[in-house]
Amino acid sequence: MLKWLLVVLVIAVVYFFFIKKKPLSNEQPSKKREKLDDDDMIECKSCGTYITLNEALLQNGEYYCSDECMRG
Repeated sequence: MLKWLLVVLVIAVVYFFFIKKKPLSNEQPSKKREKLDDDDMIECKSCGTYITLNEALLQNGEYYCSDECMRG
């Protein structure tokens, strides 16, 4: 009987430490901020044109491709 309890205990330990997947965090992926490089392409908030980050204009946390889009 002791042998069976020991086998069950070993199986349970192996399961909980190596096989069981950890639960997903409650944080939504959209809320995570990715660090952007200068060469990353982003979309203009106004017209939808894709431009590189170093060419973009930033106003109030939104990226624009030109002064016209930023004003309009």
